Amino acid sequence: MPAVTLWSLVGLILNLVPLTWFALLSGGIYAAYYGFIETAGRPGPPPPGRRWQVPETWVNNMPRWRRTLVWGSLLGPGFATRNPYAGFGLLPLVLASVGSVRNGVAFAALIGLLHSTARALALLRDTRNIATADYLQTVMKNLRWRTFDGVTLLVFATATAAIVARRI
Repeated sequence: MPAVTLWSLVGLILNLVPLTWFALLSGGIYAAYYGFIETAGRPGPPPPGRRWQVPETWVNNMPRWRRTLVWGSLLGPGFATRNPYAGFGLLPLVLASVGSVRNGVAFAALIGLLHSTARALALLRDTRNIATADYLQTVMKNLRWRTFDGVTLLVFATATAAIVARRI
């Protein structure tokens, strides 16, 4: 619920001001740039975000309700903790390009629900399959997800270019 609430608030704020075309063009440029970097595996500036992680002392040896509250509030929305993929930084621009407060809030709530669910499922998976000795496997998985993120960004950039070309 914290992720859905926070994302809904972001959707509301971003759609109160008419940023539709500016956000769409900015999102297209952002997606093309980071899509190329991630797909090609080239070095470049890291995507916008934070490097902060939830300290272990906040969750270790704590009651289940507190761990759930901490993880749900900080990790679920995705704004407060590290998110290594550039696709996450595109989401606010996509929200700002919706152009309708009602649709923006609904779409933002959906993003919050999907992001927090994916994070929760990943945490559950990782707690069962902790393979600290298999570092190479973890790196390969991260590279595959980064490539997938890059391809998704390039698809968005292409769709944005088509929308802009049709509008001109």
